[in-house]
Amino acid sequence: MSRAEQSAKPANAEHAEDTLHKPANHHGRMAALTLAALGVVYGDIGTSPLYAFQDAFAHGVAPTPDNVLGIISLILWSLIFVIFIKYGMFVLKADNHGEGGTMSLMALLNHHMGRRRNMRAFFIICGLFAAALFYGDGAITPAISVISAIEGIGVATPAFASFVVPISCVVLIALFVIQKYGTGAVGKLFGPCMLIWFGLLAVLGVYNVLLNPVILKALNPMWGVRYFEIHGLAGFAILGSVVLALTGAEALYADMGHFGRRPIMFGSVSLVIPSLILNYLGQGALLLSTPKASSNPFYLMAPHWALWPMVIVATFATVIASQAVISGVFSMTKQAIALGYLPRMTITHTSSDEIGQIFVPGANKLLLLAVLALVLIFKSSTNLSAAYGLAVNGTMFITSLLAAAVFHYAYGWSRTKSIVFFVIFATFDLCFLASNALKFVDGGWLPLAMGCALFFMMSTWKKGRDLVREKMGRDSLTPDQLIGSLKLNMPHRVDGTAIFMHSSDQGTPPSLLHNLRHNQVLHSTCLIVSVHTAEKPLVPLSQRLRAVDHGEGVWSVQLLFGFRETPDVPHALKMACAAAGVPLGDRLSYFFNRESLTIGKDAAMAVWREKAFIAMAKNAGDAAGHFQVPPNKVVELGARLEL
Repeated sequence: MSRAEQSAKPANAEHAEDTLHKPANHHGRMAALTLAALGVVYGDIGTSPLYAFQDAFAHGVAPTPDNVLGIISLILWSLIFVIFIKYGMFVLKADNHGEGGTMSLMALLNHHMGRRRNMRAFFIICGLFAAALFYGDGAITPAISVISAIEGIGVATPAFASFVVPISCVVLIALFVIQKYGTGAVGKLFGPCMLIWFGLLAVLGVYNVLLNPVILKALNPMWGVRYFEIHGLAGFAILGSVVLALTGAEALYADMGHFGRRPIMFGSVSLVIPSLILNYLGQGALLLSTPKASSNPFYLMAPHWALWPMVIVATFATVIASQAVISGVFSMTKQAIALGYLPRMTITHTSSDEIGQIFVPGANKLLLLAVLALVLIFKSSTNLSAAYGLAVNGTMFITSLLAAAVFHYAYGWSRTKSIVFFVIFATFDLCFLASNALKFVDGGWLPLAMGCALFFMMSTWKKGRDLVREKMGRDSLTPDQLIGSLKLNMPHRVDGTAIFMHSSDQGTPPSLLHNLRHNQVLHSTCLIVSVHTAEKPLVPLSQRLRAVDHGEGVWSVQLLFGFRETPDVPHALKMACAAAGVPLGDRLSYFFNRESLTIGKDAAMAVWREKAFIAMAKNAGDAAGHFQVPPNKVVELGARLEL
């Protein structure tokens, strides 16, 4: 591995991988990362026993022995095939320098596609839509997880059933309020809680299996096959419930950059999957002996005296489950902003040690509003389950497609091998997806509607920013043309360095031309700075800056950041300019363009899309704050631009 590649690895992933190659004292680091990952990564899939098996019998399926054994077998082997084999053995290896998620895959593919423009455009569209669906998943998961836990109150004390929705809302608000303290703090708090939760899942499962060991027959996958033999095509609908046991797989992948692949896989194999298997077996054992328990098999597994403690523990666990997708949404949002698919938002780093631990206040507020709306509209986990599967399966299918393409174009797999990989896993994804499509009218339309809205927003923002850069580059002088005109009539030069931020690496920024026209002065050193995002998470200092000297103290400077990095322009210029020999000085002023966008006569996009883009641009975060420029060094000059 080259030095550049090593520096591009996230610190957390680096530590995680090193633990297998270093002495015993580093195994403590692996244990700590695995414990923290339990609190951030596995919460979603870890709480699926609360509602997955119950949902299978909520739509008219009778809890007969054959049905119970068949459904449990389908759940167990789906867990093994999708979570352990697909994600654990393959997809988690399709990382972009340690970073996971569909946006990361899309960036990696874009880097390796070369001149294949049509295919690259196709994969970009797929990646954007998968990211949009993941946001839908991010809204539904906290809602269904928390409300399914609070529903245990109705089992323990039926008189309190009417309080399920209000209590769920209070718990969710508290969860989103603590997000500002960061993933690391949350992981340290939640990790031990999830360790207790998975232990409880295993204990409850073993207790019920010992009472009725006949359920162990479900370990034979032929019971799943037999279920379809009995029910025929009508039995296909059960996959819409089975897939609920797989929720969290995509969040697991999106959160990989927080902890690294090895701690995630270690926790999965050693604790998570075994505990889930035991618990589902226990729920099946309960239904074999007590079919009426299908109304809520999870809570009815426990003795009556343990119901209230179970509700409390389950509530904590579902709060933690929500954390997995919330932190995944934060990671996805930062990547989308860096890659130019979302407007600028405030991003706060919550850890000085781990680069991936961030908080996005804007995304946090919008997500909370969406989650509360879902709880108030659907009011129960059974109703919400209809809206859940399509978002999960849609993202899983696109991930299979992008991963197969990455293995071929980036990792050198043969075309045949990549196609076989895609066909095998996409077949299962499509079966689940088709089954969930049956729930479209009952709520499955919701994540698709959210996904389409977010896809429209991301594609419109990307197209709009490209048009702005193209327009500004086409209508302005090149730096060399500017220098030629200055030599004919040199303005007054003043001391200091003027840094003109430019959204394009072509042409001269309007702020420089306005400064010349209105103030009739030019600083002794002028840097025309454009900021670009690489298609990898981190960029080493040696690749950070590219500069061109145009003479007369005017330089064009391109700064390159990884999509996981915060574009700290002052710090980057100080470090990179010193290394590259570009004069910077101590007296710095940063000039920004304040663009006033209007719709031109020959609109390059549909008018309604241009209106949407202009609205997003007006509400985008402050450019100076995004680039970490101190407010007392900022000068803003307006420019009117027709799209």
